[in-house]
Amino acid sequence: MAFQQNSLRAFLSHAKSSLLTAVKTSEKLTLVVGNESADLDSLTSSVLYAYLRSRSPPQNAFTPLYVPLLNIPAVDLRLRPDFEAVFRHANIDASHLTTLDDLSGHDGPALKPDHTRWILVDHNKLQGALDVKFASRVQGVIDHHEDEGSVIQDSEPEFRVIERCGSCTSLVVRTLKASWDKGNDASSLSSGAAHAQGDSLTTDANMTATWDAQVAKMALASILVDTANLTAEEKVEQADRDAVKYLEAKINLAPQEASKWDRAQFYQEMDAAKRDIDGLAFEDLLRKDYKQWTDNGLLLGISSVVKPLDFLAEKAINGASGDGEDLFVTAIGDFMAARDLTIFAIMTTSTSPGGKFQRELYVQALSAGHAAASTFSRQSVEELRLEDHSVEILSEKPGAMQPSSEGPWQVPPCL
Repeated sequence: MAFQQNSLRAFLSHAKSSLLTAVKTSEKLTLVVGNESADLDSLTSSVLYAYLRSRSPPQNAFTPLYVPLLNIPAVDLRLRPDFEAVFRHANIDASHLTTLDDLSGHDGPALKPDHTRWILVDHNKLQGALDVKFASRVQGVIDHHEDEGSVIQDSEPEFRVIERCGSCTSLVVRTLKASWDKGNDASSLSSGAAHAQGDSLTTDANMTATWDAQVAKMALASILVDTANLTAEEKVEQADRDAVKYLEAKINLAPQEASKWDRAQFYQEMDAAKRDIDGLAFEDLLRKDYKQWTDNGLLLGISSVVKPLDFLAEKAINGASGDGEDLFVTAIGDFMAARDLTIFAIMTTSTSPGGKFQRELYVQALSAGHAAASTFSRQSVEELRLEDHSVEILSEKPGAMQPSSEGPWQVPPCL
């Protein structure tokens, strides 16, 4: 049975409760999961997919309920101030989200692979422990990264959408907007989950429009941040523009939400929240948006940070005992050792003092990865349009590079 139309808050509470019950009782589950960096796009694309698909599941779906799963432990939610900003607009909070902690079977057996189906968003190959246990249970994907060929071609009744786009959430909107509109054509009936969250049972069109507007603003948060409010020409695709237009139309159908909607102001709020990381420690900055994978027997990791390298270097030096720029290299070495990494890269995005968008790349390798890192450095100069880049506080240290021109930056596939 489909989950009847309700607020996002009620849906997430119901989905989390259903997962906890299923883990204890070995019931079937369909999970929608973003990548292991669990950034804003992974959050919004997984929640949006699960919310809309649960309202109108295909007849031959593995289960009628789709559970959105955040690919991090609950403790790491504190590293994401942009989530809190989105929560306020979507009328949800962190307690409503399902995380990796909820899969562990605290009061019973862990989740059985053959009782699950997995939908991937914002990546197209599971990594780490999830890959080892659940790779064969992946049924569908919506993603905007390079296709790694991991998801089966015949993914029916789910989708297999992998194409370039500024935001994965834009592709989810395009794929499921027919289901969204179809659900709105039916009666707006709430389930009992509403009572648990203080939402009244209602058939009122205004309430339905408000719920839609809250979901639309959640989706817009990641699209606007990832495309710089549709101004990042090297990233923006037509799907992004269409999604923004569609979602703003949803907001404008809710009188209370429409009267206070200002896209530029909303984008500035979301972007500022994403960049509000000054209070994080050095290791937390690297953990916040982190991915790792194994390739040719080497374990590689990559962190994305929305501050320049000199900010990171100062964090490392100020947070350590001793003096000297070697502390930055040592701090990264400690981060690598804790994860058994052979090669580690840091990608930064920031705005220069002159107001220009800039990106930097720092690569550090153990001796076993020197040959691979050197090959990457030589080949990426052309493919990623990189040039050597000196960081003032690390003026004598190798390994820092920045692109010589703007354009798509596919660092992980190059590594």
